[in-house]
Amino acid sequence: MQPFVIDALNGVSYGLLLFMLSAGLTLIFSMLGVLNFAHASFYMLGAYVGFSVAARAGFWWALVIAPPVVGLMGAMLERWLLRRVRPHGHLAELLLTFGAAYLIGEGVKLAWGLQALSVSVPATLDGPLFDVYGLAFPRYRAFMMAVALAMLAVLFAVLRVSKAGLIVRAALTHPQAVEALGHDVPRVFTGVFAAGTALAALAGVIGAPLFVVEPAMAESVGSIVFVVVVIGGLGSLGGALVASLVIGCLQTFAVSTDIALGELLGELPGELSGNLDHALPAAWSALTLAQLAPLVPYVLLVAMLAVRSRGFFGQRDDDA
Repeated sequence: MQPFVIDALNGVSYGLLLFMLSAGLTLIFSMLGVLNFAHASFYMLGAYVGFSVAARAGFWWALVIAPPVVGLMGAMLERWLLRRVRPHGHLAELLLTFGAAYLIGEGVKLAWGLQALSVSVPATLDGPLFDVYGLAFPRYRAFMMAVALAMLAVLFAVLRVSKAGLIVRAALTHPQAVEALGHDVPRVFTGVFAAGTALAALAGVIGAPLFVVEPAMAESVGSIVFVVVVIGGLGSLGGALVASLVIGCLQTFAVSTDIALGELLGELPGELSGNLDHALPAAWSALTLAQLAPLVPYVLLVAMLAVRSRGFFGQRDDDA
């Protein structure tokens, strides 16, 4: 019982971190229709900028400064590059963000080097928050969960309740009418892109004390982010939240499980168990679920695409 409770809390906290990262990508896709391949690179850039600010002014200033700085870089990318290729279609936008991801990665290596960096947890958030059957749950993970939930509340309020959200949603479907009312639609789109990249940077600053800050961090997390948005349903913020929690919990439980694959298959009904056990090589049967944990998001992706291709809350295209 004790490990289950802690694993569940760790899984939820990891899932909420994935949501913080995927929310920006979902926002950009739902509002602009741009599948931003450079999104994980902005997450990495947020971690590095946060590291530099924290080394001089402390973690809290990094939390305040890094997201706007990276968001400004995202605005520059949209204003001077993406806007120019938008008339050529989504493929041109995708290829441009793919190239931008490579350039950001190389720029990080030039600015901060190839070595891995570590970010310390702030003193006020260090240590356990509470004990569950003698097992401690870190205070910093609880803080990360609170920030993710606060971000969800702010996004909902801005997009669904505020006047700014109404203008953004109207600009997607009736840009000429919005411009006739005196609003600068291209500037609105730039602001949305900047907000999405700032959210990625916020996730980078929050996640930096838990993970190693290194040039490969964008590649390691980028594919999982795309898995999250596809499983949740492209453009669905609620779907991204559900998919993040599902992946976070399943992957955390898998990491903490030392059951071998052969043992797990042995629990299946008789004939099915025998057929699967004989079909697997002996080396595969000896693999534990902890070793297979990195494959969990991609197994879910394949299963979701086979069963429900639009994801949890994605909208079916009636013209397809």
